[in-house]
Amino acid sequence: MNFKKQLFLVFCCFSILASAQKKKYHKAYFKNGNLKEEGWFKKDQKNGYWKFYYNNGTLKKEGHFKNNLETKYWYFYRRDASKKKEGHYEKGMQHKWWLFYDDSGNINHKCQLKNNQKNGYCLMYKMKKLVRAEKYHKGKKIKEWTDFKSFRKENNLSDLRQ
Repeated sequence: MNFKKQLFLVFCCFSILASAQKKKYHKAYFKNGNLKEEGWFKKDQKNGYWKFYYNNGTLKKEGHFKNNLETKYWYFYRRDASKKKEGHYEKGMQHKWWLFYDDSGNINHKCQLKNNQKNGYCLMYKMKKLVRAEKYHKGKKIKEWTDFKSFRKENNLSDLRQ
């Protein structure tokens, strides 16, 4: 094969590979015409920022994907557009701190999660006031406090920053 043909084949292969790497923006719709989801595909997998909607057009959830798995920080909303919860994902699993909201939009509780389970501290609120603290290990409650003097005494508060 002569040099020109070889160069042409290399160029064709490179072009095919480059086009397979391109990101494509995707939108899907409900039967009523409202947007259902939108986001980026790369190699036929969700990659980048995505938004999902209820059939009434209200935002349901939003966050990042990497290789079809949720990653980074996500937000979830109720049908009335109020916040439901928010938190971190790592490789499709809930990790680190998650905030959960009541119907009034106030934080109801916040918990440390690992592999979609409570693992660490959960702080419970009522009318914006901290009323209880709990500690979990692999989804099972191992301790509860309503007296914050004893909570501070028994725990390393720097663990709350993780």
